[in-house]
Amino acid sequence: MKQKKMPLRKCVGCNEMKEKKQLVRIVKAPDSTNEQGEIVQKGEISVDLTGKKPGRGAYVCRDTACLTAARKARRLEKTFSCKIPEEVYIRLEEELGQL
Repeated sequence: MKQKKMPLRKCVGCNEMKEKKQLVRIVKAPDSTNEQGEIVQKGEISVDLTGKKPGRGAYVCRDTACLTAARKARRLEKTFSCKIPEEVYIRLEEELGQL
């Protein structure tokens, strides 16, 4: 019987390819628009523990050191093409600390 192939993802902190199950997904939800196509609400950035939330995703190891490295190099801002508020980083560090 063939073994199932495990998907690999790259950590934005340490830039290592690891199995998807070993990483935590950080997701930026899609922007909300009205009928004219104008952006009403920017997408929220959050931790996706299930890996199924809709939106653009980035992966980081289950280690606060990797999140700190990604924060220092501003890799999440480059990935999501937007400025990430300080409160989001604080909330991400708290949630990663609980895992």
